Amino acid sequence: MSDRSGRSLEALIAHLVAQGYARAEPNVLQPAPVFLDLAGEDIRGRLYITSDASGAEFCLRPEYTIPVCRDYLASAQAGSPAAFSYLGKVFRYRPGGVGEFRQAGLESFGRADREAADAEILALALEGARIGGATGLDVRFGDAGLFTRLLAALDLPPIWLRRIRRAHARGQSLADLLASRAESADGDHSGVLAALEGADRAGARALVEDLLSIAGISSVGGRSAAEIAERFLEQAALQGGAGVSREKLAVIEAWLAIEGEPDAASARMRALTKDGELDDKLDAALDAFDARLGFMAARGLDVAAMRFSARFARDLDYYTGFVFEAHDPLRTDGRPLVGGGRYDGLARTLGAGADIPAVGAAIWCERLADPAAGAAE
Repeated sequence: MSDRSGRSLEALIAHLVAQGYARAEPNVLQPAPVFLDLAGEDIRGRLYITSDASGAEFCLRPEYTIPVCRDYLASAQAGSPAAFSYLGKVFRYRPGGVGEFRQAGLESFGRADREAADAEILALALEGARIGGATGLDVRFGDAGLFTRLLAALDLPPIWLRRIRRAHARGQSLADLLASRAESADGDHSGVLAALEGADRAGARALVEDLLSIAGISSVGGRSAAEIAERFLEQAALQGGAGVSREKLAVIEAWLAIEGEPDAASARMRALTKDGELDDKLDAALDAFDARLGFMAARGLDVAAMRFSARFARDLDYYTGFVFEAHDPLRTDGRPLVGGGRYDGLARTLGAGADIPAVGAAIWCERLADPAAGAAE
């Protein structure tokens, strides 16, 4: 890294600290199971993992959000508003590239004014990137929480709710999900699935458990008989498409097709919910969406120049709300320079007694000054 780049990064972190985000430096060595359970597939497959004499598995810090959140929960500030920034190395396997690289970023915990906090994180992340040498970034964003509320308003069965949300988070289209709805629909299972389809859930589960018991099967691959029964029931629901009418699928597809200038996208979402008689269930969430746009504009951001996409999601499993990325249009690999979003459920997953409002952003330092850098990342 050149002296000039180093000075730019120090100016970047100094700016974040000056804005009230105390500098954090979590341990480089982190418990591997946490990341195997919570990080996205893109990170899980690239961890550097080791173990100690007791057999406990650890990994080199692959990102900052989870480590900063863990330290926050272990501190006296847990549950109260707190803000942190960071600048340091993260470690991920990158074919053809160096496995350690610098990230800067910021995390905000405990703020009840979620929309204002979202706007602040986005604005400060873009300011930091600009201080670090990036200019002319294109911003796109989505809202995983708004999509979840749409699915809840459609009253989908839990299995379909989980599968559609997971597919959305991974960038999988609804058409692809429907095409693979019966991933276990081979000859060995199709008869069982057909028998279970539409059956009373309690009775169907008891039947599967009894069959497994008669066959002397108590567990398979670490799953108990009850878990295996539940898996069969889920597959039967998926194969039959229970609870997902053509009308509901049409609403979901229409929603995911919405993108463009944020105010226009908001109007389209409101029109869709009104046509589908879902407005009473989604008006409050759409009001929050519009309030966020207002806070973004108040922070000096050119909202009209940004792009909203209802289909947009990021490849980390813990995001639950507002998500965003900023791209340099000169880069040829399409990778973002800035990315972040809201993750209110992460604290509970890490052991807190309840969800804690949280939002943050990461800045890829290697990509700031050189649009061609990082092709192997």
